[in-house]
Amino acid sequence: MADSSFDIVSKVEKQEVDNAINQTSREIATRYDFKNVGATIGWTGDKIEMKADGEERVKAILDILQSKLIARKVSLKALDAGEPQLSGKEYKIFATIKEGISQEDAKKVSKIIRDEGPKGVKAQIQGDELRVSSKSRDDLQAVQVLLKGKDLDFAVQFVNYR
Repeated sequence: MADSSFDIVSKVEKQEVDNAINQTSREIATRYDFKNVGATIGWTGDKIEMKADGEERVKAILDILQSKLIARKVSLKALDAGEPQLSGKEYKIFATIKEGISQEDAKKVSKIIRDEGPKGVKAQIQGDELRVSSKSRDDLQAVQVLLKGKDLDFAVQFVNYR
């Protein structure tokens, strides 16, 4: 019988992030505490830019965005937000969406699978994803449970289960 396998990836649905940004923008426009403070959020290239006239307000925009991302089932581990920066008279926060598993993170996950996973499970790095294969589907499910229990510093999804 052929080996069963699945891929470990770190991807984010861009449309869900875009929807979360639009919802945040609508909430900022309607909330009383954001009236006449120049609070905005939007894409600038591949970064998300949040602006407001005070440091606390720009942090509040980031909180709203995070709550909208959670509601849309986008992991906050994929959101890399910087610190508020003063730019003229307004504060800005730039955030990026991290995708893909770096080589060192892939090596960490591979080591976890080798050390703590069931015997006979193989993990191989393929670009920015990881292919996990085994003869037993139960072993593959055990690896998924193991990785979900770990506190990795990036979001993981399991795809292409065969």
